[in-house]
Amino acid sequence: MFAHLLHPTNFFDLSNPDTAAFFDGCEYVWEALSQIKHHVTRLTAGGRRIDGTVMDGAWLGDAAIVIEAGAVVEPGAYIIGPAYIAAGAVVRHGAYVRENVILLAGSTLGHASEAKNALLLPGAAAPHFAYVGDSLLGHRVNLGAGTKLSNLGILSAKDRTTGRRPTIKLTIEDQEYDTGLTKMGAILGDDVQTGCNAVLNPGCLIGPRTLVYANTSLRKGYHPADSILKLRQNVRVMGRE
Repeated sequence: MFAHLLHPTNFFDLSNPDTAAFFDGCEYVWEALSQIKHHVTRLTAGGRRIDGTVMDGAWLGDAAIVIEAGAVVEPGAYIIGPAYIAAGAVVRHGAYVRENVILLAGSTLGHASEAKNALLLPGAAAPHFAYVGDSLLGHRVNLGAGTKLSNLGILSAKDRTTGRRPTIKLTIEDQEYDTGLTKMGAILGDDVQTGCNAVLNPGCLIGPRTLVYANTSLRKGYHPADSILKLRQNVRVMGRE
C-alpha cells in the first residue's frame, strides 16, 4: 500500500526525458543511487571534455570529466571525477567534487561543500559548508549552510568475517525495506529546503516542498511532502551574578 509513495515520481518531476533517464527501471527511489556511476559514464563517454570556464587555481583530476559550455569552476575547487558538470552549473571556490557526481543545469556546489556519488537535479544547491554523500537532490533543493547528509551510520562497522558493512534498512508504516545499500545519504524531493546546520541521518527520504528547520537532526525513514520539520528547544534566560 505504501510502496507507491517511494517511487521516484513522488519525489521528482520526471516530465523531462533527460531527467527521467536517471530513474529508469527504479521501483524505489533509492535504487537510483546505485546507477549514478553508470550515468556518469554515459554522460562523459568515459572521456574528458572541458568546454566550460575553469578558472586559474581550480584543479581537475585525471578521471573522466565533462564540463559543459556555460558551466563555471571557480579557483580553489578540486574535481577528482569521474564527474559531469552541466551548462549553467557552478562549482564554487573550495568545493570538493569526488567520484561519480552529476551537477545538472543551474545547480551549485559551493564553498567548502563536498559531494560524492551524488546527483543534483536542475537548480539544486549545496552552497555553503555542506556534505552531500550518496544522495539525490531534487529540482531547486536548497541546503542551508552547514547541512550534512550523512551516508554512513555510526554502528556500520565492517563484519570481521565478510568484510562487509550492514545494509541500510528503513521501516516505513511498519514495513521494513532493505535498501541493499551500505552507504546511503538523503533523498530530497523537489523544492525541499533545509535550515543551517541540519543533519539528515543515513536513509532520510523527504517528500517535495518540505522544510527542515535549522539544527534539526532528522532520523532515517520517510518524511512526507508539504511538511515542516522542526526542532523545539527551550532556552532559559538567567541573570548573571
